[in-house]
Amino acid sequence: MVQRVTVPGLFPPPTYSHASVVEAGTKLAFLAGSVPLDADGNLVGPGDPVRQAEQVLANLGAQLRAAGSDFTHVVATDVYVVSDEPAVLSAVWEVVEASGLSTGPHSSTLIGVACLGYTGQLVEITATAVVPEGT
Repeated sequence: MVQRVTVPGLFPPPTYSHASVVEAGTKLAFLAGSVPLDADGNLVGPGDPVRQAEQVLANLGAQLRAAGSDFTHVVATDVYVVSDEPAVLSAVWEVVEASGLSTGPHSSTLIGVACLGYTGQLVEITATAVVPEGT
């Protein structure tokens, strides 16, 4: 169903693949950006990108379950972090790795940005996932 591709001759990615190939006819879920808000719309972890990443991943897991999928079926993500500091981006990526989301590994881009949609928001993750047959 999903083929993970690491391209010979390119620098080998540490915890992600260069590409994910999905066969035609497979059901896919394209998820909106997962944000660090709780069920009441309150920002979780103000000023703390690691805590926000944890909340974003919890919310992303809920989005995936609602679509009939899970972290193991994610084929691509974009991870947005409000920072231009590599250490901050790395800290957020460590949370992504620890979550099991990078199992596969999936294709991902880690991006430092100037701002995101909610006041105080520091992290957002978009994802594309395969929805297994029978769901």
